[in-house]
Parts: sequence; structure tokens; C-alpha cells
Amino acid sequence: MMFITLIKFRKKAKDVVEVGNTVMQNLPAGVKIIGTYWTLGRFDSVWIYEAPSEKEAIKLGISVGEVAQTQTLVAVPRNEALKLL
Repeated sequence: MMFITLIKFRKKAKDVVEVGNTVMQNLPAGVKIIGTYWTLGRFDSVWIYEAPSEKEAIKLGISVGEVAQTQTLVAVPRNEALKLL
């Protein structure tokens, strides 16, 4: 499954970076980060990743809860979504 997590920092960026580094070294089982981006606008950062289930995606969000607020979206490839029409 593909997920996109939108991240809003709750603490200073350097504190978030320290937690993020720890999280990236201890990812939940089966989670593979595709990309991490810092963004302009309402959210400060975005993660794009694969996870075997929603439960593993939730674990990833919880792991940064002390320093960031997250909103996670399930992502479906366009060609697969078009088959549902």
C-alpha cells in the first residue's frame, strides 16, 4: 500500500530533524520511505512511503507525534483508480 503523510512541525525544525533521523533508522516493519520533502504552505514536510498495512502507517505517524502533527492519506495509483470508474 502507498501512503502520503502531511506533517506540521510542533517544535523547532532542528528538534524535528533529530526525531526524524531516529524514526528513519527504526522504521516499522515493512515500511519503505520513497521520498521525504520539506514543503512551503500549510504543511512543513511530506513523506511518501510504502507500508504493508494501515496499522504500520499509523505506527509511523505515532512515532513523530511528540514533535509533529500528521495527516496520512492512502494513495492509489491513477491507473488503478481509473479501473474503479
